[in-house]
Amino acid sequence: MSRASVATTAIWSRRQLADDEVPPASRHIGGKGTMVSPLAAPRNLPMPLGDLSKASIAELQTAACTLLPRSPVMLEKRRRSIRKVAEHLSGFEGSTWQERWDASGWDTSVERLASLNPPPTKSWTMTSGLTWLVAMRVIVPSVRTLHRDVVSDFSMIFRECQQDRLLDQVADRIRDTPTTDTQKHRALTELSYVLASQGIPASDLSPGALVHFQHELRAVRKKGNHDRQIAGLIWEVLHSMGRFPEGTPATIRAARHGGPRTVEEFVDYHGVKNPGVRLLLIDYINQRAALGMDHSTLRGLTGLLVRNFWCVIERINPDQQDLDLTEEIYEAWRQEVDTIQTPDGPRPRQGIWDLLIAVRALYLDLQTWSLEDPSRWGPWATKCPIPPIASRGYKAGRRRMAERIADRTRARQPLLDRLVRYVTSEKERLHAFREAAAGSLDDDGFDFGGARYTHVTRRKPQRAPAKGPRARRGIELEAPPEPERPLRVFGPAGQKINITDQEERAFWTWAAIEVLRLTGIRHEELLELSHLSIRQYRRPNGEIVGLLVITPSKTDRERVIPMSPELLHVIASMIRRHEENLGTIPLIRRWDPQEREHSEPLPFLFQHSRGPLRGVFSTSRIAKLLRAACTAAAEDRPEFEGLAFTPHDFRRIFATDLVNNGLPIHIGAALLGHANLQTTRGYVAVFDEDVVRHYQMHIARRRTLRPDHEYAAVSDEEWAEFEEHFEKRKVELGACGRPYGTPCAHEHACVRCPMLHVEPRMIARLDELEASLTIRREQAEKEGWIGEVDGLELTLGHLRDKRERALRLAGKESG
Repeated sequence: MSRASVATTAIWSRRQLADDEVPPASRHIGGKGTMVSPLAAPRNLPMPLGDLSKASIAELQTAACTLLPRSPVMLEKRRRSIRKVAEHLSGFEGSTWQERWDASGWDTSVERLASLNPPPTKSWTMTSGLTWLVAMRVIVPSVRTLHRDVVSDFSMIFRECQQDRLLDQVADRIRDTPTTDTQKHRALTELSYVLASQGIPASDLSPGALVHFQHELRAVRKKGNHDRQIAGLIWEVLHSMGRFPEGTPATIRAARHGGPRTVEEFVDYHGVKNPGVRLLLIDYINQRAALGMDHSTLRGLTGLLVRNFWCVIERINPDQQDLDLTEEIYEAWRQEVDTIQTPDGPRPRQGIWDLLIAVRALYLDLQTWSLEDPSRWGPWATKCPIPPIASRGYKAGRRRMAERIADRTRARQPLLDRLVRYVTSEKERLHAFREAAAGSLDDDGFDFGGARYTHVTRRKPQRAPAKGPRARRGIELEAPPEPERPLRVFGPAGQKINITDQEERAFWTWAAIEVLRLTGIRHEELLELSHLSIRQYRRPNGEIVGLLVITPSKTDRERVIPMSPELLHVIASMIRRHEENLGTIPLIRRWDPQEREHSEPLPFLFQHSRGPLRGVFSTSRIAKLLRAACTAAAEDRPEFEGLAFTPHDFRRIFATDLVNNGLPIHIGAALLGHANLQTTRGYVAVFDEDVVRHYQMHIARRRTLRPDHEYAAVSDEEWAEFEEHFEKRKVELGACGRPYGTPCAHEHACVRCPMLHVEPRMIARLDELEASLTIRREQAEKEGWIGEVDGLELTLGHLRDKRERALRLAGKESG
């Protein structure tokens, strides 16, 4: 699917299409070309043990006992369980066991079949009997029944009953995947579920059947993100084995959501009603995309022109048939798009200039293109409703935005070292806690940090080879630490703690912050780092320098960053962690949400377990880790209260440190991947001490160039007069800011004077003055002195303004 192909729409005019020819708005997430429809496979019930649909209870028992030989006690339990289930189903109508099962209503019942299980002292269970009937293909149950009413060893029993070589090959490939034993066991279980619930052999498992099964399983479990990729490992294994048709997406995510949208899909997503304008917008955006435009930029341009411009025009005037807008329609459109409705009420749209520029470019492009191709673009060329004066505030808005960003950088730079120290200590603390927990799995409990912890789940003997040991264990706090030992504890007494999850989050939070602050790379570049990004360079003197290769991202330009010892330590820690857990860094595909594409399989560094398969961290996950770190740090550090770091904050702080510490700006631009030095200058936040230092350096250089006779010696009278001026500027509330050599121009009405700079320690005196002025105003109102009331009101207004400025100054000094 080409994202930048020029539309091949034939020559058309505004009235060539009827309303019924407009395709309906498409509300899917991605491009339809790569989506796989959820469609269950046609039932093709295999009979590995013969036709048992009408077999007697004795025949069912005999068939089950020929598989998986166990001890006589286990075989007897198997016979009893099958007999109990069969006797229960015999009470329902039907000539086959499947018909009796359907008549029983257990597939749709809220009550579980396990409710009929006897006490644990009995040697049979209904769930065990149902498991064997399903595995022998006697019954085809629903996904709900399989999820809640079969035994945990169902996948092993099911595979033994099928005697299917292809199924065994798929199971072997799943076992060979670089993931944990728990995830492999879960994938094998879900593979058995999909084959059993749809009544098909492994050879009939299609992409649509897997997507259909995933939808059913999500409806049953009703959980969050953990189950979104539940069939992903099975999909990737079958895809790598060549079991899917050619052109099938490599991951189930792309099959479910689709890949990049075409321009037609983008436009139809927003539901343009006018057929002629719809084709115009498609052709125009395709023409712009042909000049070189990535998918995210294409999506942004479509949102501006379609959603924020034309769809709003259609709501304002449904009868609008062309781009020739009246002054009234244009003003109504501006009023609607100038603000954005939020839960806290309307607020000004920050991106209004981008919208105005995009719409104005549409009109001006049509005017220019109509001269080159009148038959195609001429019918739509018209006067642009946006006057040039509308963009007058663009530069001022950009300056205000740059000021907000610089102020944000200045507020966060002093806190960066404290955040790094906090996340480092948390990583080390949780690592020590996890080591203590792992070393006491066979014990009743262990002590850590002055508290006693016990294992909620202890080590159990392994029942099935595919299931494996439990990798994650909850830990319960038994007693709080001693009051005289103010140690940080892991939750209140009795709370269950998954130490593996906590330690994983602490480690990856530390790794993300360290890499971001030491390299200044972009958010998406962080996630694209792989084992292949690490290179070595031997300098002419023989020294070996570690290099970090940043793959093309925003500017599509590869760059290299020399690694410091601190960065080498972080990268080595991530590699060592993957190798200790999995033996190697798995090759996985990264989903790019901006381009809506999967990368080639690479050993990405920032990867984690995601259900039954591994995936690369998402941008939202990294942002959540940073917010959580700042929130946790605020518990003991008030300066983090209400403050959060974003990945781009580290990039701006990195650029500021580089330039303010003397690195040439063009080298800083190369390290940051900027094609324009002006972009790098926009990243640099200027601090007050930097201004003072550079100004003093400028004065010193200028003095060295001026003649010595211009610097005459100052007489004692001149210096005394100079000092007297500053002595007279000292008043009760602070200091006067009038220039040297000027008298007081406001007759010593200091509270009203804009030149008065109130010292923060005099805020209490301002409160006293306000109380006195309030009493005087009440007296003047009582006596009817209108002029006095006006004067006092004016003085009170100036006093309150000065108090607010003094309070802001006091807040900055305390911060």
